[in-house]
Amino acid sequence: MKDTLLKIKAEALSAITQDGADLEALRIRYLGKKGELTAVLRGMGKLSAEERPVIGQIANEVREAIENELVQRAQVQKAAELDRRLAAEKIDVTVPGTEIAVGHIHPLDRVQRDMEEIFIGMGFDIVEGPEVEYDYYNFQALNIPPDHPARDTQDTFYITDNILLRSQTSPVQARTMEKRKPPIRIISPGRVYRSDAMDATHSPLFHQMEGLVVDKNVTMGDLKGTLEMFAKKMFGEDTKVRFRPHHFPFTEPSAEVDVSCFACGGKGCRLCKGEGWIEILGAGMVHPNVLRICGIDPEEYSGFAFGMGIERVTMLKYHIDDIRHLYENDIRFLAQF
Repeated sequence: MKDTLLKIKAEALSAITQDGADLEALRIRYLGKKGELTAVLRGMGKLSAEERPVIGQIANEVREAIENELVQRAQVQKAAELDRRLAAEKIDVTVPGTEIAVGHIHPLDRVQRDMEEIFIGMGFDIVEGPEVEYDYYNFQALNIPPDHPARDTQDTFYITDNILLRSQTSPVQARTMEKRKPPIRIISPGRVYRSDAMDATHSPLFHQMEGLVVDKNVTMGDLKGTLEMFAKKMFGEDTKVRFRPHHFPFTEPSAEVDVSCFACGGKGCRLCKGEGWIEILGAGMVHPNVLRICGIDPEEYSGFAFGMGIERVTMLKYHIDDIRHLYENDIRFLAQF
């Protein structure tokens, strides 16, 4: 039995000291409940009384030697693993870092913020409203009769007979006039929806900015001065504004507003199609019926309103020829801004 114990000790120590040894498996193999050392010790009952103390002492020495070697080897393996990790994770602080791509404001948001800052500087407040709107605020309160073409389902996304996705941000004007007493000076930027096929200049979802001023003695001259100030701040101090007669149900008189081409200075180029002018928005004096519907006396107050597409302003400002570029999230396009 002594020879067996010494043999177990030699085999165990040899196995433990090998590179990559599975120490837990070796502990179970030699010292576990069903291990080799335990199996030998179960036979001690057959020994004489004189032999038992001697074999017991040898067995304890063998167990202690194996346990000590396991502990030492575990420390060696742990240190080696730490060295490997440190070597693998080593960072050379002298190596130039990799440049991280940083995002920036989308051109649409950039232009909207610029527009808001211009009108805030002229004393306007920003007011928002719901995108899911009632027919009343989208049409009736804006003096658009039931048989008007703008109500046609080909142009408007109806949810029910009375609820729709707003086709303009003008409903915010009607809601504001219901809640506020003049003087009123607001802009209302936001998303609008129309049943248009997607192409280079049309989208079923786009952004508008409406403006409204209501006060005593407001004139067409005030509207012209406001829009001239906006055009100069937005497109350059040399920009001129031109009004052309038009018709909108919610304004009277109404006008389409052009700005002189800021690319060619009015001489004619590809951007303005050789005309020297670029249509940019619609405007006019608030129709007396609209004031009356919203609870404002048109005999005492007057006002003007205007509306423009933010995508159109963005495309003109940055010479973008396709509205779809603004929605495709192509990093090659966005990186230019």
